[in-house]
Amino acid sequence: MSTEHKMQETIVALATPPGIGAIGVIRLSGTDAFQVANRVFKGKNLTSQESHTIHFGTIRTEDGQILDEVLAFIFKGPNSYTGEDIIEFSCHGSPYIIDQILQLMIRNGARFAKPGEFTMRAYLNGKLDLSQAEAVGDLIAASSAGEHQFAMQQMRGGISKEISGLRQQLLDFASLIELELDFGEEDVAFADRKALSDLVDQIHGLVQKLIDSFSFGNAVKQGINTVIAGRPNAGKSTLLNALLNESRAIVSDIAGTTRDTIEEEMVIDGIRFRFIDTAGLRDAQDSIEAIGIEKTLEKVAQAAILLYVFDVVQTSPQQVQEDIEKWMNSGKHILLIANKMDLNPYTTFEQYFPDEAIQERCKLSAKSWIPISAKNEMNISHLKSSILKTALGERVNMDGTVITNARHYESLIKVRENMEAVALGLAEGITGDFLAMDIRAAIHWLGEITGEISTDDLLGNIFGRFCIGK
Repeated sequence: MSTEHKMQETIVALATPPGIGAIGVIRLSGTDAFQVANRVFKGKNLTSQESHTIHFGTIRTEDGQILDEVLAFIFKGPNSYTGEDIIEFSCHGSPYIIDQILQLMIRNGARFAKPGEFTMRAYLNGKLDLSQAEAVGDLIAASSAGEHQFAMQQMRGGISKEISGLRQQLLDFASLIELELDFGEEDVAFADRKALSDLVDQIHGLVQKLIDSFSFGNAVKQGINTVIAGRPNAGKSTLLNALLNESRAIVSDIAGTTRDTIEEEMVIDGIRFRFIDTAGLRDAQDSIEAIGIEKTLEKVAQAAILLYVFDVVQTSPQQVQEDIEKWMNSGKHILLIANKMDLNPYTTFEQYFPDEAIQERCKLSAKSWIPISAKNEMNISHLKSSILKTALGERVNMDGTVITNARHYESLIKVRENMEAVALGLAEGITGDFLAMDIRAAIHWLGEITGEISTDDLLGNIFGRFCIGK
C-alpha cells in the first residue's frame, strides 16, 4: 500500500504509557477522525465544534452501553500536530476501558497506528522537518536536563536552520554552475570561482564545527562513560558509593573483591554520567580475576573520562606513573584521584610527578589532581564539579548547535568530503560539470538531514523506533 493511500486512513492509538493510571489519552488522526469519533461519542456533535476546544460526554458501544465518561479534545487540521483532524479522548486509565475503546474505534472505521505514525504524518504534512521529527523521539527519551535541552533545541529548528542555510547557499551556486553548462559552447562564466572558493571554505568550517560537536552531543545523549580504575584496595568501590551516596558496591579490605564491572548512572547539573567501577589492575591471581581485569582494560579503552584512583599511603609515585603509562595513556581525559588523603594529608601532585618531563610523558597537569577521602566523603562535591567541567570542556555554554544524532553526523561527514573535493577541483581548475557533481552530492546529503530528500526505507527506519501513539 502506498504512503499516499495510508495517509488517507484514520489511525488510532493510546498516546499515554500502557498500564494502570489516573487517565489514558486515546488519539485519533485522519480525514475521518471526527466521523469515527461521532459514532461512539455521546454528548455534542464533534464535527460542528470549534478547533482547540474540550467537550464532556460518554463513549458508548454499539448497543448503547456506556464504557466511560470522557473529555474530547478537538484539533482541526491543518492546525494540529499531524496537520490532519485530530481528536484526543481523555478517559480513565483502566487497561480494560482503554482496550475496549480502542477496539470500538477499530470497529467504527479506524485502524491501529504504527510506531511513530503520528509524527511521520506531521513530517509528511510539512508540520516538522525530519531532524525536528527525530528530536521528538529524543525529547520523549530525555532523562537529564542536557538531553532535554539538546532535543528541545533541535525540535525548535536549531539544526534545521543551520543546515537549510548551508544548503541554500550551495543551491544558489549550483544553479550558476548549471547555467554555465547550458552555455558551455559560448565559454561564459556565471559563477565567480573566487566567491565559490570562499563559500566552500566557509561551509567546510561550519560543517567541521558541527562534526566536532558530535562526540560531546552523543555522549550527553547516551550518558558519559566515566570509568573508575586503579590498583586493588585503592578505594574504587568506596568512591563509587560516595559518588552515588549509597552502598552500591561491596567494600572490603581483601584485594580483588570486585571481579566484574558495576555500572550506575547519575546526573550532575543536568548531564548524565555512567559510572563504571572496575576490577583492580594487577597481575591476576586466578582465571576469574583475569577475566575481570580484561574487562577493566576494555572499559578503560571505551571511557570518555577516566578516574584513576590510588592510595596515597600504599602507592608510590613510580607505581602511579607506571599505571598511567601502561594502561591509561590513550589521549582520554584522566583525573588523578588521590585517595585516603586523611591518612597522608600533605601529599601533592609534585611528589608524584616531580618534573615537566614526567608530566609530559604521562600527559597530565596539576589540574588533574583531585585529593579526596572516599571513606569520609571528603572533597566529593569538588570531584563531581571537576568531572562535570572535564566533560563540558570548552562547552560551558550549551546553547550553540550540537549534533547528537549519528545519522546527521554521517551525512555531515559526506558533506565534508564533497566540500574537500570541490576545493581540490577549484585549485586544479577542473571544469564546471565535475564541480557540479560534488556540489549536488553535498546538497543531497544536507537534504537528507532535514528530509528535503528522503526514501521510504529511511523514514521507516527512523519512525519505526518511536513508541506507538507518537
